[in-house]
Parts: sequence; C-alpha cells; structure tokens
Amino acid sequence: MSTLAFADPVFESQAAFRAILAAMARPGTILACGEGLAPPAPLSPAAAAAILALADFETPLWIAPSLLAGGIASYLKFHTGAPLAASPDKAAFALIDAAADALRLADFAQGTQEYPDRSTTIVVQLSSLSNGPLLTLAGPGIPGETTLAAGSLPEGFFEQWRKNQAAYPLGVDCILAGGAEVAALPRSIRLMGGG
Repeated sequence: MSTLAFADPVFESQAAFRAILAAMARPGTILACGEGLAPPAPLSPAAAAAILALADFETPLWIAPSLLAGGIASYLKFHTGAPLAASPDKAAFALIDAAADALRLADFAQGTQEYPDRSTTIVVQLSSLSNGPLLTLAGPGIPGETTLAAGSLPEGFFEQWRKNQAAYPLGVDCILAGGAEVAALPRSIRLMGGG
C-alpha cells in the first residue's frame, strides 16, 4: 500500500538506513530502498527514503531547483525537520535529479583535513541503476572490480569524480537512487567508464 511517507516510520526508516549503510559498505551493489513510498512527483521512492532516513533537524539539506516544486521541499522538511541549506556548500545532505539539474561536485562541502566527515552526502536521483552506460568501480569494499549501469549521469561526471576521488579523504559521497533502489559511490572509489 502506498503512503506519502513511511507507514511505520521507525521500522521503515531503519530498513532504509540499513540499505544505505550496506550500499556504502559494498559500493556498486544495488539494494531495495523505498518500496511502498509515494513521495510527491518527480521525487523517486529511493531518493525520498534516503533523505527521510538520513536527514534530521541538525543536518541542513540542499534541494536542487528541479525538485523544489510540487511540494517536495515541504514534504521533506515536514518529515525530517531538516533546515534548508542556503547553498550547496552549507549542506550536510543534498538532493538532485541528474536528468534535470547540473551537478558540480566541487560546489558541495568537501570536509576539512581535521574533519573530513563534514562533507556533503549527495543523493543523486537517476532514471535507472541498471539501464545506462556501464561503469566499472574499484576500491575499498569491492573485491577486485564491479560494474554498475547507472542511467542519466550528467555530462562530465567522470572527470568530476576523478578529481573528487583524488582529494580523498576529502570530497563528497554519492548515494545513487533509481526507482526504489539505491547504490553508493563513496569518495574512496575509483570510477571508470563513460566520458
């Protein structure tokens, strides 16, 4: 049964949180997340679930322009209590639609040498996690290499990601959300493929 937010907020937000943690621990692995959610369009169930599970009143949230309409900002603010960040570099979490919004990883908080964890985690809504150009991932949490076919990644993403990964331990982490599935790209991961 579809609901506007989690029908059982404690159980379902914990399940979404566990899926995101598992995705971060095993980059490139696609996991179910957000099934049963019916957020305001065009927000996907997985992207909504990620923000609902991660954001709270202490974590500023930046929402990209294409997702500010249709009550999405009100929906997320009501269900998380997260304040809206004035700019990407002030956000603990960010939400963008890769098909509609520009994504410049360097615009977001990168952390500091003393506190690399004070960077932005970006939830990137994609058209699909299994129907796009084949990406090859390597790094911590991946035995050898793995692949992911993420659809609608923005132009120039690969070069941006190479710079992001080269700055490790600084840089942003990305949670990829397509439909009711998530996968993760922690900043420690090398990404090959595309252009």
